[in-house]
Order: sequence, then C-alpha cells, then structure tokens
Amino acid sequence: MIITRTPFRVSFAGGGSDLASFYEKHEGCVVSTSINRYMYITIHPSFNREVTSVKYSQTENVKSVRDIKHPIVKQLLLDYKINGVEISSNADVPFGTGLSTSSAFTVGLINALNAFKGVLVSQEEIAARACKLEIDELGEPIGKQDQYGCAIGGLKYIRFLKDGTVDVEPIVLSRNRRQMLSENLLLFYTGLTHSAGDILSEQSKNVVSDKDKFENTLLMTELANKMRDALLHEDLSNFGEMLNEGWKLKRNLASKISNSVIDDYYMKAIDNGASGGKLLGAGGGGFLLMYCEKQNQERLRCALNDLVELPFDLENGGTKVIYIGDKK
Repeated sequence: MIITRTPFRVSFAGGGSDLASFYEKHEGCVVSTSINRYMYITIHPSFNREVTSVKYSQTENVKSVRDIKHPIVKQLLLDYKINGVEISSNADVPFGTGLSTSSAFTVGLINALNAFKGVLVSQEEIAARACKLEIDELGEPIGKQDQYGCAIGGLKYIRFLKDGTVDVEPIVLSRNRRQMLSENLLLFYTGLTHSAGDILSEQSKNVVSDKDKFENTLLMTELANKMRDALLHEDLSNFGEMLNEGWKLKRNLASKISNSVIDDYYMKAIDNGASGGKLLGAGGGGFLLMYCEKQNQERLRCALNDLVELPFDLENGGTKVIYIGDKK
C-alpha cells in the first residue's frame, strides 16, 4: 500500500497570469503558499487482480482501465500501464472550493503511482506532469499555478515564462514574521461551489479579446511582484491592502468570478476589521481569505458567524509519500 499526502494551496496575488492566453504574451507570476489541509491518495493491489477499483465521490469497479469514467485516473493508469489496483481519495475540504482540490488529486495520484512503480521523481517533475495531463492531454481550460502550488511546498513566488516553463522561488520569512502572517489570515467557507473550468475559460477568452482585461492581469502581476518584494523585506504592513487591490482587479476579469452574496460577505468583513482579502480559486464560490490583525478577529468572526471558518497554518512541505507497505 502507498499513501500520499498533498497540501492544498492558497494564492495571494497574480492569479490568472498562469493561463497560456496571458503568459505566452507576457510573463506571468503568482505569490502562493501551501497550507496544512490535505488530499490523501491510497493505492494498493486489488484483492481480485482482474478488477481495478476507483473510489472518490463515486465508486468504480472495472475489468478494463479504459472503462474508468474518472478522466484523470483513467489517463494516468493507461500512461503508467497499471491495472488490478484499488485507488481511493480523501480530502480535508470539498471539491470546487478554490483550494486546488482537483490539481491536488492529480499531483497526489502521480506521486502515488510513481512510488507504486518504485520510481523516484522530484516535486517539480510531478507538477510538470500534472500540468501536461490536465492542460495538454485532457484539455482543461486551467492554468499552472495549482499544480506547482500543491506539489512544491512553502511560501513561494512562481513565474510562468513565455516558453511554457515554470520557475519556482521560495520566499523565506523569519519564524516571527511567518507566524504573524499565518495568524492574520482567516478562511471562511461561503457554502457555494463553482465550476472553475467555465470561469477560467471565459477569463482566458477575455484576456485575449479585451485589452482592458489584459491590462488588469498585467497589473495583477505587478502586484504579485510588489507583494514578493514586501515579503522578502518581511514587511506585512500593507499585505491586506494588496490582497484587496488584487481582488478588485480580479473580480472584473470574468462575469462569474463574484456575485452579490460573495460581495456582501466581503464588504461585511472589511467593515468589521479585515484590511483586505480575496475569494480563492477561479471564483464563483468556495473560500474567502481575509487578512485581519488579531485585535480585530473576534469582531470579524462575529460578523461572519453564519460562515464556517477553516482553521489552517502555512505548510512548508509539498506532496509526499507518507506510508509504504508491503507490495503483495
């Protein structure tokens, strides 16, 4: 049995510049971190070696891998020439909530399959393989930040170069500043889920056809650079304001990124002590990330008391194998 654990990611600035429609014209970049909430993937030989089982929100039992309905599992098992196994997934948060659950699943499964075959690969290679699968092979209208954000741990600055390559630079904070950043960030679940593909597809088309939206994305990359520089100087004084500035830019990139419910919650948070924030992921639902200093947090929690808060901390590690049993 192999078990992998892959952290979810929180993106702070630059989201959308990881889409090919943008970075093929201008280098993209994001600031993001992995957090201590995870996707777990388990793989082991099936009791009946003629059957391959896949357990996620559904359960599939097939004799031929080609009959698997889950596109990611099907393609990877075909690529790795593996059958007669049982694969299951468990996650700390629901899918479609903006924490990169889909890419964390892909990254974790690639890691598990390599370990199952006894192949050692780097986190960068896992991220690149996940991008190739989701974007090139399956044609998902998504970017590259989620795969790298989940595969490679820690607080980081990720660049998306015009030739399609990706460069990851860690952002190292002192223990005190790292703790302050973590303590001032709060996550609230809006109760809404979204289709990231639909929103990102519209956003990608808008970036190509609308000069103003391209300029918005360009301003978001400039903000990501500004945030990176501030973090490298351990300056958190304007972190919330930078989140707020980025959210104002992002919400105009596509029609379904925000809605009246999300806007109401966001303004309520700002009116009750938060200095800024953003909706995580593509938009349309999921988690609101708010930056709020400790002395204002109780007021903020009271104002958003009908939302579920998800406690979390920053995570240094990326995807990893946490258990290896006997292969029987």
